[in-house]
Amino acid sequence: MTQTPKISVVIPVYNGEETIKETIQSILNQTFEDFEIVVINDGSNDSTLEIISTFKDRRLNVFSSENSGLSAARNRGITNAKGEYISFIDADDMWTEHKLEEQLKALQSNSWASVAYSWTNFVNENGKFLRSGCRINANGDVFLQLLRINFIQSGSNLLVKTKALARVGNFDESLDAVEDWDMWLRLAESYQFVCVPLPQILYRVSSSSTSMSSQVLKMEQCILQVIEKTCNNTSRHLSKDLKSQVFAEQYRYLTTKALDGYPEPRKGQAAVTFFIQAIRYDPSWLHKRKKLISIIIFKMIIFSVLPTNFSRPIIKSLKNRFGQKTP
Repeated sequence: MTQTPKISVVIPVYNGEETIKETIQSILNQTFEDFEIVVINDGSNDSTLEIISTFKDRRLNVFSSENSGLSAARNRGITNAKGEYISFIDADDMWTEHKLEEQLKALQSNSWASVAYSWTNFVNENGKFLRSGCRINANGDVFLQLLRINFIQSGSNLLVKTKALARVGNFDESLDAVEDWDMWLRLAESYQFVCVPLPQILYRVSSSSTSMSSQVLKMEQCILQVIEKTCNNTSRHLSKDLKSQVFAEQYRYLTTKALDGYPEPRKGQAAVTFFIQAIRYDPSWLHKRKKLISIIIFKMIIFSVLPTNFSRPIIKSLKNRFGQKTP
């Protein structure tokens, strides 16, 4: 490794004792080796630091501070990064071993691009495959497509030229969710993207992360804030039809997000609200995906009406019948 690393990998972590070891190991397993790991310990009070200390690799650097949230931790990572490129990974996600190599190669082979992304696979708490993510191969000016649907899918994906990040500014610390989508949109407004059409991001889905209705309601508010902010700040012409598509897609996403995990009446009620909004913005959705719509309606009824001890076995049976693609 050269004195100044080619790539800085930023890991924000708060109480990540259950997953941080796998995350760091997936980075150390990369076939491309000229990188530094910048771990931002965001006020962890569990054994996160002890686990990190078991790694004896000179490329690993840890910075600790009081807890201030994911965006602030990522921003501290940017401040401490020395690489020509920066990539972020959350402390519960993983990469396949060729991720950095393939993304860097894509950027070096396409000098017009400043941002590289790969495809995502979703895994469970034990790292077992659940389902495939978006398989969208978008290159060049992807702003409008990214506004319609967040095909990057997480904060653990992109490899970005550090100069590009410096120009668009830091992560928005006022956002409690989708702060990564906000950043990717700001990058897409000014810079070209290149896709590595391989599933290289392993996004971990935690059952506990979807247990509270308040989280999806908070996410809705942040999504609306990002849409408004983006529409107000972009130099592009955004038609009324495009804006309707954006809202429809986000409410479809929120509907399925609310129906993740095990049933909870408040989640069912939130899903109904989101579903109505999705149909309001795009009535054709009812006719395009009839099987999916049927499953969603069935699950909304189960979540909203049935007691948890009755509804959980039904949801489990539904997943077994239709597979992990069930919302």
